[in-house]
Amino acid sequence: MLEVRHLETMLAIREEGSLQEAAERLHLTQSALSHQLRDLEVRLKISLLNRRTRPARLTTAGLRLVALAEDVLPRIRAAELELFRLSVGRAGRLHVAIDCHSCFQWLMPTLDTFRKDWPEVALDLTAAFAFAPLPALVRGDVDVVVTSDPQPLEGIRYTSLFAYELVLAVASRSPLAQAARLGPEDLANETLITYPVDRSRLDVFTGFLDPADVEPRALRTAELTPMIVQLVLSGRGVAALPSWALDEYRDVAGLTVCRLGDGIWRTLQAAIRLEDEATPYVQAFVKQARETSFATLPGIRAP
Repeated sequence: MLEVRHLETMLAIREEGSLQEAAERLHLTQSALSHQLRDLEVRLKISLLNRRTRPARLTTAGLRLVALAEDVLPRIRAAELELFRLSVGRAGRLHVAIDCHSCFQWLMPTLDTFRKDWPEVALDLTAAFAFAPLPALVRGDVDVVVTSDPQPLEGIRYTSLFAYELVLAVASRSPLAQAARLGPEDLANETLITYPVDRSRLDVFTGFLDPADVEPRALRTAELTPMIVQLVLSGRGVAALPSWALDEYRDVAGLTVCRLGDGIWRTLQAAIRLEDEATPYVQAFVKQARETSFATLPGIRAP
C-alpha cells in the first residue's frame, strides 16, 4: 500500500514546512501534491495532515511516516547506488537540468546524438527555471546541471564546456546602438528584458550590473528568445544574451548587437556528483556536449 513516492512526499512536507515548497521540491503542482496526500489518507484510513492549523501540521500518523521515510529512503538510495556501481556502465539514468533558456540551441542536437550512442540510458531533460537545480543535483533528483552560475557544494564537481560572450541586443534607433561599447551605467535608464528566472541566475546582473551597483530603470520578462528579440525591436527594452543566441538575428533589420564593457565572458559548466563523474555515459555526455557546441555555436571559445 505504501510506496516510495509516498515516503518522499511526507519527508518533503516535513523538511520544507509547507505544501507549496514541498510541491516545488518534488516538481509537482500544489494541487497534485494535495491530491496525492488525500489519496494516501484514504488508503490508510487516517489523517496525516491537520489542515485546520496555519500552516498545516503533520499529525502523529504523519510524523510516524516521516520517521519511516528517514529510515528507509537512505537505505533504498544506498542500494540503488551500489547496484549502479556494479553495472557495466552501459545502462542507467541521465536526467539533465539546464539553467539556461538559450541552451536548447546546442543541447537538443547533443541529446539526439547521445541517444543513438547510448540507447540503454534513460535520458530526461528538465528546464530548471521553476526550481533550484543544484540542490536537486545534491539530492539526486537530477544527474547533470548545465549552468553558468556554479555554487560551491559538497560532493559536486564542475566541468567546463565552453566560454561565451554576453552581449546586448538593442533597437537600432536607440542611442545605445551608436556606442562601440556599453558600460553598466548605460543601462540605468533602460528597461531590461530577461528570462523569467531569479536575478541571481542571470549573467547580466552577476557579471555586469551588480559589481557596478547599477540597477536598470525597469525589468520585463519573456520566456522565449524570439519573444525577447521582438520586444527589443519594438523599442520596449534591451536584452543581454549569449552571443550565440543572437547570431541568427544579427541580420534582422532594426536590431543591433552591442558589446558590454571590454567583453563580458562567462563559462557554461556541467555540474556532476563526484560519485558519477567516472561513469562512462556521463563522461560521454560531457564530451558530446563540447563537440556539438563547438561544431554549431559561433563565437564561443575554450574556457
